Amino acid sequence: MEDLIKNEPVQRVIKFLALKDNSLKVKFLNNTAKTAKEAADSLKCHEGAIVKSLLLKTEDDFIICLVSGDKRCSLNKLKKTLNKKDISMANAKDVKDKTGFSIGGVSPVAHITKLEVIIDKSLNRFPLIFAAAGHPNSIFEITYKKLVNITNGLEKDVSE
Repeated sequence: MEDLIKNEPVQRVIKFLALKDNSLKVKFLNNTAKTAKEAADSLKCHEGAIVKSLLLKTEDDFIICLVSGDKRCSLNKLKKTLNKKDISMANAKDVKDKTGFSIGGVSPVAHITKLEVIIDKSLNRFPLIFAAAGHPNSIFEITYKKLVNITNGLEKDVSE
């Protein structure tokens, strides 16, 4: 556990959360939470209460899309919403280069580059949601409203 606390990406999330809202704390799990299903099992919550942070590549930039764990990001809805012709999932190298996180631990906050954040409205079904905090074994609990606030995210209907 101590190694996790010292982990640079986790530290970045801890510092970001402390600056934005002191009540938000990173928690460490005994089991891995690389997937929404694993995270939900570990936290004993609904899979939909898990925030999937997806890096997507547009024709001219990258964006982060936050989607409920029981939904899929609709690239077609996203293209229409953002008026883009081409949107695809980013590869693992781009994820690491743009966010500073590895797949399985991508946080919705504390990215190493400035990224536009799109938040799927389906996440607002839950009073509390859980997001990765820089490592597959670290998460933080947050309300939908606070997530929108700390990410400056655009609320859109982009899931299926």
